[in-house]
Amino acid sequence: MKPLDPEALAQEKARIESLKEYEYEAYRNGFQLVAGIDEAGRGPIAGPVVAAAVILPPDFFLPGVDDSKKITAKKRTRLASEIKRDAIAWAVASVFPPYLDKINILNATREAMRTAVYYLCPQPDFLLIDAVKLDDTNIRERAIIKGDSLSVSIASASILAKVERDLAMDAFDRLYPEYGFGRHKGYATRQHFETVMKFGPCAIHRGSFEPVRSILSGGTYGEQPGLFDQDDA
Repeated sequence: MKPLDPEALAQEKARIESLKEYEYEAYRNGFQLVAGIDEAGRGPIAGPVVAAAVILPPDFFLPGVDDSKKITAKKRTRLASEIKRDAIAWAVASVFPPYLDKINILNATREAMRTAVYYLCPQPDFLLIDAVKLDDTNIRERAIIKGDSLSVSIASASILAKVERDLAMDAFDRLYPEYGFGRHKGYATRQHFETVMKFGPCAIHRGSFEPVRSILSGGTYGEQPGLFDQDDA
């Protein structure tokens, strides 16, 4: 990465400091190990939902950290490596179909988040979570709407989760090359929809999601307005 000039570096330091508002509030309230938690993959029709949890040091500074959706895949990969290097602790966890289908996507998201928190060492004493409430971890928590844009810890977790999930989908692409998982990562793009209609669902498709559910039940599923997502969300 090209070094930032002094003015750009000062601006980036100020931006990162602004993303520590919730962490600093937790520190002021006596908490010391604040974990950010986020997920990737709630929307796709195939593949796991992946959660990451990360505890950052109070003086953490890494230029470029932001909501993973605002960062290119190449930059996310680099940042994920540096976040892991600088973090006090980090962990990722996944919930795959068909268990995801049994417990629904929201509960699968919570399960992945709880598992990621469980594997943090040391354990956090406060959780900052993107939108979702866990409630049953015996750890104080705060859910923040759009937290991946407001908290440096949640943003870092979003990067780890997204990179981990993309790696998993790249591996599934080698197992099931006809579906193009390496391109669309399991999201309902037009190309993905067409391959599911042609070949039928495979083992990592979510049976509780349309159009997979209709195909598995022997029905049909016509194209509907707003059906297709972006390739990378």
